Amino acid sequence: QVQLVESGGGLVQAGGSLRLSCAASGSIFSFNAMHWYRQAPGNERERVATITSDGSTNVRNFVKGRFTISRDTAKNTMYLQMNSLKSEDTAVYYCKAVDGLGNYWGQGTQVTVSS
Repeated sequence: QVQLVESGGGLVQAGGSLRLSCAASGSIFSFNAMHWYRQAPGNERERVATITSDGSTNVRNFVKGRFTISRDTAKNTMYLQMNSLKSEDTAVYYCKAVDGLGNYWGQGTQVTVSS
């Protein structure tokens, strides 16, 4: 059973930074891809960034230049470095992993950006 645990959320002022972590219970090499999603109140969950098994990354345009996705395979952990945060970045952030058997989600971590 794959388990994903996010951490690193919190309250930050606009313009500040946070780094989110997503720790997997097993080797992240087993995943085809890992993603960060977010969901703000009243909004649908949206994908923010992706890192594939070969290390390729993709960041959505609305956070490009501010957010960076990365991973540490030795720690089985994925990260989302968030800089120049804006009030519209306020949301619950989730990590998701995909392998040949299915999709797995973490429980989410709240990010609140005060203006």
